Amino acid sequence: MASLPAQSVISLQILVLFVASVCVHDCIGGVIESRKLREFDYFALALQWPGTYCQRTRHCCSSNACCRGSNAPTEFTIHGLWPDYNDGSWPSCCTRSNFDIEKISTLLDDIQKYWPSLSCGSPSTCHGGKGLFWAHEVNTKKHGTCSFPVVRDEYEYFFATLNLYFKYNVTKVLSEAGYVPSNTEKYPLGGVISAIQNAFHATPSLSCSHGAVEELQICFYKDFKPRDCLIGSTTRTDVLSSASCPKYVSLPEYVSPGLKNGDAAFPWLPQHEAL
Repeated sequence: MASLPAQSVISLQILVLFVASVCVHDCIGGVIESRKLREFDYFALALQWPGTYCQRTRHCCSSNACCRGSNAPTEFTIHGLWPDYNDGSWPSCCTRSNFDIEKISTLLDDIQKYWPSLSCGSPSTCHGGKGLFWAHEVNTKKHGTCSFPVVRDEYEYFFATLNLYFKYNVTKVLSEAGYVPSNTEKYPLGGVISAIQNAFHATPSLSCSHGAVEELQICFYKDFKPRDCLIGSTTRTDVLSSASCPKYVSLPEYVSPGLKNGDAAFPWLPQHEAL
């Protein structure tokens, strides 16, 4: 068999080395992303207050936890664990790996309860498709696929997020400080922030809607120790800032209408796995 010219061999070696160097930073499961992103600086654990989110519910659907009736969430739920940069920007769509619900089957009970979708419809994914809320958190901007090398796969992403949620229980901290769900009471924003600072030794970030707490972030170094969240002006349009909240805020209660008879709470799961 004829051998390749020396110049072609050298070119091939250079190509192999280039692919390998990119893959060290941007490959999970052997997938190479077309653009190279620098490693993120910190994590933001984003939590949603269901009493505020669920007020927007105009009709019920099987995927919306606001429609669970007496089983609807009454405490902060997880929105996602987001890798971010210190300059206010964030990595996005870092690999083309696909969400596989079977990989997190042992975590589904906790995910369904503490990390539910609070809306109807299917969120978009990185590559033009639609998917489950959890797939959106793993595969789209600033979420699971960009957590490498701290979080290396889908299971680790969900497991790490749940552990942080349980360890840093915001609902419990606020309740012990006297900040409980109410449709009549308003609480000092400074008091809410101070309660979290005293408990976790880090400053959170909040966003509000019509005076009600909507989302709260607790931030972590890459070793999962708490740190202050970045607060201030950035180029991000969705950045959380306590500036969106008034001096006194509410934690509204929400009464779920529940699903209609015969509706399955999780139609995409096998019957024995549904709540």
